[in-house]
Amino acid sequence: MGQPTLILASASPRRRELIARLGIVPDAINPADIDETPAKGELPRVYASRMAREKAEAAASSDGFVLAGDTVVCAGRRILPKAEDEATARECLALLSGRRHRVLSAIALRAPDGTLRERLSETIVMFKRLSTAEIDAYMESGEWDGKAGGYAIQGIAEGLISRIQGSHSGVVGLPLYETRLLLKAAGFEIA
Repeated sequence: MGQPTLILASASPRRRELIARLGIVPDAINPADIDETPAKGELPRVYASRMAREKAEAAASSDGFVLAGDTVVCAGRRILPKAEDEATARECLALLSGRRHRVLSAIALRAPDGTLRERLSETIVMFKRLSTAEIDAYMESGEWDGKAGGYAIQGIAEGLISRIQGSHSGVVGLPLYETRLLLKAAGFEIA
């Protein structure tokens, strides 16, 4: 019996690059199109896990396993948005400047029989106190566009982060340790 079929429920090139580090190439890409609006009063952990589950269910297939993930940047109980415009990105960076925040990266693996396995990675990230010039330069880079919390740790923002405690890959978008555990438990051959 060969390797099970894997469908990645994400169009993110970062998630494809990350899963390739485990020696896995998805057999198909099927981005889940779901409403990603947090419920009123929904806590960040609950929201991240719900999003991963709903994406896995939305991309469900009897042809193989579906791997879905969601990454949430939060300051306290506040879920920060994906920065779709410069004003939102600036607001996020001003809020995160000089303080620690959490990045929650949830993953869900749905088997062809409907069985769901889940994991959640929590990482603490600390930005240095950002000057107006540093925020301006980061806005010029454009790498904030579409990123949760208005930044991408795998880019120049990494030079503005003074400390990280947890999973670097989880902050990028797919916690590799947790993903490896789920895939191995489901019968995937991973070195």
